[in-house]
Amino acid sequence: MSRSALLAALGGLLLLGFAASLTAGKVWVPLWGLAEGDPRAWIMAELRLPRALLGLGIGAMLGASGAVLQGYLRNPLADPGVLGISAAAALGAVLAIFLGLAVSPLIITAFGMGGAVLAMLLLALLVGATASPLTFILAGVVLSSLAGALTALLISLAPTPFALGEIVTWLMGALTDRSRADAALALPLIALGLGLLALTGRALDALSLGEATAQSLGVDLARTRWLVIAGVGLGVGAGVAVTGVVGFVGLIVPHLLRPFAGAQPSRLILPSALGGAALLLLADAAVRLVPGAAELKLGIAMALIGAPFFLLLLWRLRGEVS
Repeated sequence: MSRSALLAALGGLLLLGFAASLTAGKVWVPLWGLAEGDPRAWIMAELRLPRALLGLGIGAMLGASGAVLQGYLRNPLADPGVLGISAAAALGAVLAIFLGLAVSPLIITAFGMGGAVLAMLLLALLVGATASPLTFILAGVVLSSLAGALTALLISLAPTPFALGEIVTWLMGALTDRSRADAALALPLIALGLGLLALTGRALDALSLGEATAQSLGVDLARTRWLVIAGVGLGVGAGVAVTGVVGFVGLIVPHLLRPFAGAQPSRLILPSALGGAALLLLADAAVRLVPGAAELKLGIAMALIGAPFFLLLLWRLRGEVS
């Protein structure tokens, strides 16, 4: 499949997902409802449009960051969560709920972004002057483990059952009840993160030949490392701060598209962004259709999809090694 055909197919799937996100739910709203003055149109304009925009932006960020990290670390199992930034952003949001400061979604988002920024600074400190992928991974594992332990501590010390329930519900990840203010806060940071990751394409192609070869070709490994840290930190941190933890998108999408996009990491970034956005929008539309009064949490749905995919991927890699 040619690159233009692949991008056109992914663009069509993205439009389908965006339309489904606007119309699907316990109450179906036709796309032409706004023009015709349908009384249900306010559901689309006030509730589903911000949700769809966030789904598009966060899905694109997760897909692109997965492609970049897999190229940078030369590890097919790399995922945005590998840097510990997702866990740190979740810790920040949980802290806001724990302290009783979550009177507004914007406060949770601010605390979540604060956790992401702190994780970026700590990651840079732990990595130091080296650009070794192994050091990068180990630093991410340290941050993720520390943030996870502190989050578990806050859960165990939750002052009230209400706070405990709110923390657990938020950690499941969802786009439910997100407002235009949430979208206005998160989307510019996500766009900036995507822009920074797009700048890494040439360096990632060179790194696929090895660090020594990349340096001989004039690639600044330290600059590339900072672009990856800042891009993933800003974009994924903003997404987690708004929606909670939604996993596996960055793992699934690059693997599905690599056979069509080619082996060069730079050729996978844009398709992965489009594919990630389409996947998250379609998944978010699907969770609303689950029977029952409450909808299935998006984070749970992605885990149900992603965990079997991860196991299948591990089995394939095991077969290749043996």
